[in-house]
Amino acid sequence: MKRFVLLLAAAATLWAQGAEDTKALLDNRTSEAAKAVGIVAGILDSQGRTVYASGRMAAGNAMPLDGDTIFEIGSITKVFTSLLLADMAGRGEVKLDDPVAKYLPAGVTVPASGERQISLLDLSMQVSGLPRMPSNFKPTDPNNPFADYTPSLLYEFLSNHKLARLPGEKYEYSNVGVGLLGHALARRAGLSYEDLLKRRVLTPLGMTSTSIVLSEGQKRRLAPGHLPDLKPTANWDLDSLAGAGALRSTVNDMLKFLAAAMELTDTPLKAAFATLRSQHRPTGVKELEIALGWHVSTWFDGEVWWHNGGTGGYRTWAGFDPRTRRAAVVLCNTNFSVDDLGLHFVNAQYQVAKMAPPRSAVTLPRELLSEYAGTYALAPTFSIAITAEGDRLYAQATGQPKFELFGEKKDEVFLRVVEAQISFQRDAEGKVSGLVLHQGGRDTPGKKQ
Repeated sequence: MKRFVLLLAAAATLWAQGAEDTKALLDNRTSEAAKAVGIVAGILDSQGRTVYASGRMAAGNAMPLDGDTIFEIGSITKVFTSLLLADMAGRGEVKLDDPVAKYLPAGVTVPASGERQISLLDLSMQVSGLPRMPSNFKPTDPNNPFADYTPSLLYEFLSNHKLARLPGEKYEYSNVGVGLLGHALARRAGLSYEDLLKRRVLTPLGMTSTSIVLSEGQKRRLAPGHLPDLKPTANWDLDSLAGAGALRSTVNDMLKFLAAAMELTDTPLKAAFATLRSQHRPTGVKELEIALGWHVSTWFDGEVWWHNGGTGGYRTWAGFDPRTRRAAVVLCNTNFSVDDLGLHFVNAQYQVAKMAPPRSAVTLPRELLSEYAGTYALAPTFSIAITAEGDRLYAQATGQPKFELFGEKKDEVFLRVVEAQISFQRDAEGKVSGLVLHQGGRDTPGKKQ
């Protein structure tokens, strides 16, 4: 489940935004550059809805994709969870400022700071003070990591965790926080998270192909997920943290969701969608704010309300511009970022680069990898931790997952999950003293701490 990978930055080469160019952008990712097995994109504007598809259902399966192909949408689920909160608040079933502890079993202690308790709104707006992942998250199966994270483990984490800051004080993206929100709302309704979502959101919006547990017919439309090297990987199942990333959906269904979010269609959830837009606040990241569920990018004198998602074998993006009433959704059955495509489809000023074919990696000596290990500060609130594990190297940015780095030559490495490279810098004595992150046409230096 993702928000953004390293630095979400504009790329150097701007493509035009006609229908042929939109298809060419997708083809570049699935064929020329071989970054993804398949991608489906949908664009919604005053002219109507258009769906574009490129690639295939799976490695070894040439079946084409379309607007009814099902993908795991990962953290886009968080917007649905916040919409549930807004709907239930509108019905008087909960209040936004209710402490989440009110809806958990007796005996579960939710961490607090003095008298300031974690509220439902704090969880929705990612300011609860809870970390990205719970400290007792130790999956039995790394290929399906959330499947065995039960309510008991969630309660154990909450009862033993100490907050580092006051709830509401600071933005910090948290999977466990929004997962907790979905769990609490389901308990309040006396339903499973999926049943609650179907009754309150999916059925009213006509999203008949969106669910957590797939029917036999839906399973036949599911595009299997793939790793960045295009090898197949397992699907993810979420238990207690379902509200953070369990949904599976299609481009056609997500366009219905976005049309409702922009009030292009009249739905029973109009007031709830308005509640999601009722307040937003800075995140500490330049030109990025947080609302209920949505992130809000404020580049180019406008706003794009969006969320992305990622599970083991999928990357997704959905968003809209309330001013132009243009929306887009991009679903990919490979763990390779599609954020730039989604932003560009909503606002052409967000630039997209034509990607080159995949590079060949070289094995760098272990002693060299050890020299790179350390934490590098790129901004006051943003750093990248480089770790060496045997003959493999990893990068983990502030508040984000860990991704493998691949060697190109001495002091030069690259990522496969997103188009980005890192150059390590050395001082006069030859010691590694910093790095430069090359991404989206920008070169961002970081000093080794």
